[in-house]
Amino acid sequence: MKLQQLRYALEVSRHNLNVSEAAEALFTSQPGISKQIRLLEEELGIQIFIRSGKRVVSVSQPGKAVLELAERILRDVQNIKNIGNEFTEQDSGSLIIATTHTQARYALPQVVSEFVKKYPKVQLSIKQGNPSGISQMVMSGDADFAIATESLEEGDELRKLPCSEWTHAVLVPDDHPLLDCKHPLSITDLARFSLVTYEFAMNNNSNICRAFHKARLDMPPIALASADTDVLKTYVRLGLGVGLMAKMAYDKQADQDLHLIDASHLFEPSQTYIALRPDVYLRGYAYDFIKLFSSDLSRERIDKILYEPVQEDFSI
Repeated sequence: MKLQQLRYALEVSRHNLNVSEAAEALFTSQPGISKQIRLLEEELGIQIFIRSGKRVVSVSQPGKAVLELAERILRDVQNIKNIGNEFTEQDSGSLIIATTHTQARYALPQVVSEFVKKYPKVQLSIKQGNPSGISQMVMSGDADFAIATESLEEGDELRKLPCSEWTHAVLVPDDHPLLDCKHPLSITDLARFSLVTYEFAMNNNSNICRAFHKARLDMPPIALASADTDVLKTYVRLGLGVGLMAKMAYDKQADQDLHLIDASHLFEPSQTYIALRPDVYLRGYAYDFIKLFSSDLSRERIDKILYEPVQEDFSI
């Protein structure tokens, strides 16, 4: 059994059983991957993948167990490499961060700028996605950690490091009726208009849905939902609806044609988290990036949250 064989099998699974795509991702040939997986199956005496002709159609039951262990083994191998690199190449390596568009566009630029100056030899990558997508990137090992809000859909495997809070604001174009309100914006005022907001706002447990439910009001129609804040602003400018988004996403210079109305009193603050797997070995520069993003997160505090066993409460 070779690590390469496990990597090939896992990559086929990750690419929805498409061997050609897996080969392309691994910069190798389709026949080569197929041959190595066959050799692994012969050694184990089981079929990892169920085939119809030459096409892989599903994963067998024992194959699912093999792939789960393979993922763990390859992750541990990477952790071992990280431990070695920590002492031989302290200031070089790679760091992959999964995050939402709002965080990447408005919260991270200053942090990234400082980090790159301090660690010019570290290859930094930022992958964007919705909360569900970035959560999956961390769980699958495609990202070292994720930065998102409490809407992050994580499994039991992920640990959250609380960082900061952010509030909502309403964005409208010139001459919008909401600009004529003589009092602080009310939830009733907002309920009269279609919304242009984030995808997760439609979740029944979101801060936005809870606010309308608490006021005994129906949730307004969502004219457009997107994970990209700049896309939302585009459609607010077109008059599709009232923009409801993170207050930090308003740029006084770039958004001069839009008016910001504070809505922090209408919705509960949202928490920003860093989410990691508890079985990951963090390089020293990863700790530094996290501290640059949230000064309260020292290495000791991160390790306490990340590596201490979760205390189960079995009381009735």
